[in-house]
Amino acid sequence: MANMLFDLAGPFSKTAVNFNAGCKTPMANVVMAICMMLTLLFLAPLFSYTPLVALSAIIMSAMLGLIEYDKAYHLYKTDKFDFCICMVAFFGVAFISMDVGLMMSVGLALLRALLYVARPATCKLANIPDSTLYRDIEQYPGSTGIPGILILQLGSPIYFANCSYIRERIVRWVRDEKAIADAKGNDIEYILLDFGGVTAIDITGVETLSEVQRNMEAQGIKVILINPRLKVMEKLIVTKFIDKIGKESVFLSIEDAIEACRFSLRISKETNGGDFVDA
Repeated sequence: MANMLFDLAGPFSKTAVNFNAGCKTPMANVVMAICMMLTLLFLAPLFSYTPLVALSAIIMSAMLGLIEYDKAYHLYKTDKFDFCICMVAFFGVAFISMDVGLMMSVGLALLRALLYVARPATCKLANIPDSTLYRDIEQYPGSTGIPGILILQLGSPIYFANCSYIRERIVRWVRDEKAIADAKGNDIEYILLDFGGVTAIDITGVETLSEVQRNMEAQGIKVILINPRLKVMEKLIVTKFIDKIGKESVFLSIEDAIEACRFSLRISKETNGGDFVDA
């Protein structure tokens, strides 16, 4: 019987299917052919996405096995923005397309880089007691400021993309410091700009420094530069910014600048007949 079905049904696999289904005669092939024809004519659109669904299921099952959940959790605890980029790439590739997912993740990474450059780190420095170190006052709350002197540390290259932000930050620091100084009966007479972390500056950055210098001079505050790098110093000399503030306003270290400012304040106090308190 099996041999007869094999001869009439064609391939052995189809013969086995007919035999397991209980077919007894070659009429089963005719019925199967009619059903296949009707399916192709009327039901084919219903099965048009079946290959894609099957392929997607295979890919998803394989992809879920490739996820390292421990590393994803570690990334979330370490840097949530990096975790967000990772998830955008994952879901973009999984549910949209590989090109779109990669483009979205790369776009977020570029956006993050632009934010870092456009909003560089600036901080107020103060002296750590019983030392000559000057560190971020937010990181070291126990550090003490110098009366009449505001020390700011600038980071990142200063150029057109972040000039406005840096200018606003300096003005805000000065305004806040003057409010504190007025409450204590002191005046801000010097602002020290630590340029050790500034790797480059363009013409827009120099113009911003000139604007800050004019603004501070109008308020009776002298601008001091500390440790500018070689390329930055060359640009400041070529643009004649150093001539505006004076060569005596450039120092190698914060300690030297503070010592010079203290000496100048002491001379000014003695000249005006006041008392100078050395902090």
